[in-house]
Amino acid sequence: MRGDRAAVRPALPLLLWLPLLWPRAGALRPGELFPHGPARGDRLLRDGDDESSGAVELARPLRFYGARVRRLYVGTNGIISTQDFPRETQYVDDGFPTDFPAIAPFLADVDTSQGRGRVLFREDTSPEVLALAARYVRTGFPRAAHFAPTHAFLATWAQVGAYEEAARGAPPSGERNTFQAVLASDESDTYALFLYPAGGLQFFGTRPKESYNVQLELPARVGFCRGEATGLKGEAPYFSLTSTEQSVKNLYQHSNLGVPGVWAFHIGSTSPLDNVRPAAAAGGLSAAQTPAPPGQPFSHVAALEGDDAEDDLDYYDGNEEEVEYPPGDPEEAAKGHSSVGVPLHVEADPGPLGGGGSPLDSELASPLPHPTPSGGPFYPATESATLDPQTEERRPVGETDASDAKGPTESSEQLETGGLAPPGTEGHPPAPPREGPAPHPETRSLQPQPAAGTPPSGLDVPPHRPVLDHHPPLGHGRQVVGVEDDIGSNTEVFTYNAAGKETCEHNHGRCSRHAFCTDYATGFCCHCQSRFYGNGQQCLPEGAPHRVNGKVSGHLRVGPTPVHFTDVDLHAYIVSNDGRAYMAISHIPQPAAHALLPLTPIGGLFGWLFALEKPGWTNGFSLTGAAFTHDMEVTFHPGGERLLVTQTAEGLDPENYLSIRTHIRGQAPSIPANLTVHVAPYKELYHYADSAVTSASSRDYALAAGAVNQTRSYRVLQNITFQACRHAPRPRAAPAVQQLSVDRVFAWYAEDEGVLRFALTSLIGPAGGDSEPTPVNPCYDGSHACAMTARCRPGAGVDYSCECAPGYQGDGRSCADVNECATGFHRCGPNAMCVNLPGSYRCECRPGYEFADDGHTCRVVAPPPSPCEDGSHSCAPGQARCIPRGGGAFSCACLPGYSGDGHQCSDVDECSQDPCHPAASCHNTPGSFSCRCRPGYHGDGLRCAPDPLSGLKPCERQQHEAQAQLALPGAQLHVPQCDEHGHFVPLQCDSSTGSCWCVDPDGHEVPGSRTRPGSAPPHCGPPEPTPRPRTVCERWRETLLELYGGAPGDDQYVPQCDEWGHFTPLQCHGRSDFCWCVDRDGREVPGTRSQPGTTPACVPTVAPPTVQPTPRPDMTPPPVGTYLLYAQGQQIGHLPLNGTRLQKDAARTLLSLHGSIVVGIDYDCRERMVYWTDVAGRTISRASLEPGAEPETIISSGLMSPEGLAIDHVRRTMYWTDSGLDKIERARLDGSERKALFHTDLVNPRAIAVDPIRGNLYWTDWNREAPKIETSSLEGENRRILVNKDIGLPNGLTFDAFSKLLCWADAGTKRLECTLPDGAGRRVIQSSLNYPFSLVSYAGHFYHTDWRRDGVISVDRDSGQFTDEYLPEQRSHLYGITAVHPYCPAGRK
Repeated sequence: MRGDRAAVRPALPLLLWLPLLWPRAGALRPGELFPHGPARGDRLLRDGDDESSGAVELARPLRFYGARVRRLYVGTNGIISTQDFPRETQYVDDGFPTDFPAIAPFLADVDTSQGRGRVLFREDTSPEVLALAARYVRTGFPRAAHFAPTHAFLATWAQVGAYEEAARGAPPSGERNTFQAVLASDESDTYALFLYPAGGLQFFGTRPKESYNVQLELPARVGFCRGEATGLKGEAPYFSLTSTEQSVKNLYQHSNLGVPGVWAFHIGSTSPLDNVRPAAAAGGLSAAQTPAPPGQPFSHVAALEGDDAEDDLDYYDGNEEEVEYPPGDPEEAAKGHSSVGVPLHVEADPGPLGGGGSPLDSELASPLPHPTPSGGPFYPATESATLDPQTEERRPVGETDASDAKGPTESSEQLETGGLAPPGTEGHPPAPPREGPAPHPETRSLQPQPAAGTPPSGLDVPPHRPVLDHHPPLGHGRQVVGVEDDIGSNTEVFTYNAAGKETCEHNHGRCSRHAFCTDYATGFCCHCQSRFYGNGQQCLPEGAPHRVNGKVSGHLRVGPTPVHFTDVDLHAYIVSNDGRAYMAISHIPQPAAHALLPLTPIGGLFGWLFALEKPGWTNGFSLTGAAFTHDMEVTFHPGGERLLVTQTAEGLDPENYLSIRTHIRGQAPSIPANLTVHVAPYKELYHYADSAVTSASSRDYALAAGAVNQTRSYRVLQNITFQACRHAPRPRAAPAVQQLSVDRVFAWYAEDEGVLRFALTSLIGPAGGDSEPTPVNPCYDGSHACAMTARCRPGAGVDYSCECAPGYQGDGRSCADVNECATGFHRCGPNAMCVNLPGSYRCECRPGYEFADDGHTCRVVAPPPSPCEDGSHSCAPGQARCIPRGGGAFSCACLPGYSGDGHQCSDVDECSQDPCHPAASCHNTPGSFSCRCRPGYHGDGLRCAPDPLSGLKPCERQQHEAQAQLALPGAQLHVPQCDEHGHFVPLQCDSSTGSCWCVDPDGHEVPGSRTRPGSAPPHCGPPEPTPRPRTVCERWRETLLELYGGAPGDDQYVPQCDEWGHFTPLQCHGRSDFCWCVDRDGREVPGTRSQPGTTPACVPTVAPPTVQPTPRPDMTPPPVGTYLLYAQGQQIGHLPLNGTRLQKDAARTLLSLHGSIVVGIDYDCRERMVYWTDVAGRTISRASLEPGAEPETIISSGLMSPEGLAIDHVRRTMYWTDSGLDKIERARLDGSERKALFHTDLVNPRAIAVDPIRGNLYWTDWNREAPKIETSSLEGENRRILVNKDIGLPNGLTFDAFSKLLCWADAGTKRLECTLPDGAGRRVIQSSLNYPFSLVSYAGHFYHTDWRRDGVISVDRDSGQFTDEYLPEQRSHLYGITAVHPYCPAGRK
């Protein structure tokens, strides 16, 4: 190797290899699905539209969420469950989640009948399948690097079609889908893989079977659901990946583990798993996206929602500076942590030590960097440049030939025998098989490049992706997808566009208080202020000394002896103005302490972090700040022992001390206690790339005992990873390589104290910058006279000056602390206290205050929520009051009239204490009582006196009282007239005004009967019978009698009529015996005329009116009372109400209408008629609720898809919507006087409601582009939009005449809302509906039909709580619903 071993060429970190491990940017090929087909042992699901596999018993259980699953069910409709499926319309046509456990790779209405594809499934334990599943999982889940599945369950939907209704003249669609689900499990965890090959998704959703004429297609649902919880409407945990058609289209173009078309999820564990967790590699998704900031996990849903046409995908990006590295683990991202390096070391228990081969040796036998036997050039693990075979020199990144970047071609294989594609093709050797044990989670590895075209053998190469001979330039091996999210209502979606970027305005608090914030094109960055250094999020004062605190743990073997120690203390002190670093580790047991003496890189980290900087060069803390990971591998020579060290920085504590945690494991050579260790000064090169720094070097150290010296060496590989801000432009002069010069290296062990100590002095500068001997500036060798709290600033030659660090004052040779709190040079707010610190200060909030987001201002601590105010108390509702006690505490006290502890209260029977007058009766009520005087007494019940008017009738009593008041001066009132029996006379007249009116038997005025003074009095009492119009028979009879002079002769014919005026069936000529039969119109029935002496037998032409028709067998008249009528496909159901409760046991079918689909339904309270729309027959019909009624079609033409229906019982008209013709029409209740009110600006009109009192009409239009609720007069005038904000799918609409509220149920927003008729006063009643369709109000409650529950659900109007639910035994969608009252509601105007 040319040059110093430490002077290795610039090397990029292993992280930068990750995009290159997937060399082909295209989607998964069909031949790369897991092997399937009957030859692989797959079972076939029956062909059909809604088939289930039945229970598939698993040889070994798997985990789904926290449940242990021993059987699975596979369904035609792209779904797997742990229980049998319900009827498909109960879940296929509804939204996600489902009511039962679901694993859904493509939930839609799939149909495999008539040769439209096949569904295959099996349990598999073959090494080939398990190895492939394991490699996918390890790629997507860095913490699952040890995952070794013991079994897998595979389900493949191969070339399946979508369900289609037979259409005349239209050929069936040829669109077919292929996708696969794999569930891989070990004894503790289960992972799911969803695979979508290129061209495998040709349809992206299906049309609901019961959508009648609505042209609606539901996008396929992809995700997981644990199943609905108990209760009326409980939502169990679920995870949904798709919500729109575009997100389904993007399934095979994106990925969450770097392979377009492959998705991985952690779905079950013996450890707590609150919800499904997606893979975090996101290689394909995030390549062109800004990673989620700390605290915001990356959203795959947001990426999938982007409108990415396949032809518009830009798979290559030549901008090297914009490579993105998403967080490695969602949990870490949520905590604000993001590790961009590939983990180095094993953290698991290595098992028993001692005896035979070392388990540690085998564990650590990973292919980490080592000198090549041939002596050729060594390529560090992070190398991305390529080796030129002509010059044996590496070409810089970006200079690779175009031909080098060409990936191999690969042919697709047949689906039924689909398997693993050949790993290598023309000119590309296959990827070597993985050897050795599976890496442990948290493993971070630096991998060498053994030879061109061969990937590092220890790297978890994603399955069956050929590796290129020459890696393309950085950024050319990753998929770049422009993503713009259009989902605005999902708060968990992270938007990747300029409009949604984070800015300093809302994130300044994430910068250090010694930093400033700058906005860039794609986001913001923090930068330390002058005289401070760091990464902007953590800044330290230049020149001031710094301290480091931490813990060290070890699990290693020294020679043959195992040594363990946990969380021993580490302390370091850094004099930054001359690069000195001192470190001490206490309580390390022997013999580990002596064995670690040569390991100066442990303390060398602080030398690199806080090295003295030559002008123009940067130490480590200026890049990493206080959050990074330092991975190091040390190989000792000549014994080959190997140690792995991980040091993790965990931020600055309140005193600005750096916190760091160190873990050491492996094997080290033993060093006798009588030997001393000497480490010579050294230099090493550090190679810099975005978010990663690497170094490879060798060290010599001497072991001395008296005059005997031994020289040994070790090889050290280092990888430092951190999260850099990628929004700021990279400085053009940023060095790719820097040299760290370490002088005055000391290592010793104080046995009496049990402390291992290191000391060194470090200087960072250019590589090879010390070739010529020049005078050393005192600032660089520490010979200056500056104070320890001052910064030495080098000048020309050996000149220098001293400058006190920020927070100190003086001439630089002597510096004193500045008390910022006393001088007022602090930023603590008015409610904060300033606490002085050496060189700094801190702010502390006063009691009762807390820090605001800026970290300086203190705001009042919000008091804990009061259970009495938010309703979370446990006091008896309606029977006790909640008393706040402060601090979230409360007490309960029963209200007057109740007794108990406040949590449980019972009614007090006050009547048991006889509180009323002896002449009164007591009536107990909940919480109270009432007293009523007995007949013959009057008073308030507490006091009663004999009533002088007792025994009088109501009219006589009122007459007596009115006459008594007339005696008072100026009194004017009406004295009622009574008849001889003391009852009210039906006609009452006021002698003083001359007006008259009618009264009922109780003396109440009959509305509309009052006449003006001087006009004729109204007719009161029962109405006079209306004379029946004369019939044809009667008119003919009268005409002939008049012709005969009133007395016909014996031979003259006069028609015989019955009492109703109909022709009698037998007619005779005068008094002769010549008779014949007639029909109902009086015409002679041919052949019935008889001869004298014979009377023909005639059939009655009209059935006697006293004999009513027998009821239809499918019509059951309901009893009188209040009840609900609901439409359910081919029948109308009857659901009685007891008050507002549903009498479920009394529910039954009212009317069966075979061949119909009843949608809209309403009731005419005046004639007791039910009206409905039929989208199958395209008609509007009605039927009386009287016994023996027959359905009657009143409109049978000019309809296409009649949906909503509303009856105006006052004006005797009906209104309906037609979503097929986009019309709103009206007609009389008998179908006459039909008129179209609106036929423009309508897209999908559905529900309609009428307010007959105020004369208003309301309707909904669920146009997906612009849903709205409109109103007009009943004549179609003054049309206007009432609501068009924050609505989605307004299905149900009702007008409550009593509360004067217009209310609607929205299946898009899942809300039930109300507003006043003018659109004001809008409020949400319930915000967690399922899928409502129709809505009606009655007695302070709402009742709606629900497509997801397939039932009727009631909601309290005042509280918004679900109060009851009715699920018919026959489960299918319910449509319209209406309430039937025993009277016509009058409402309030």
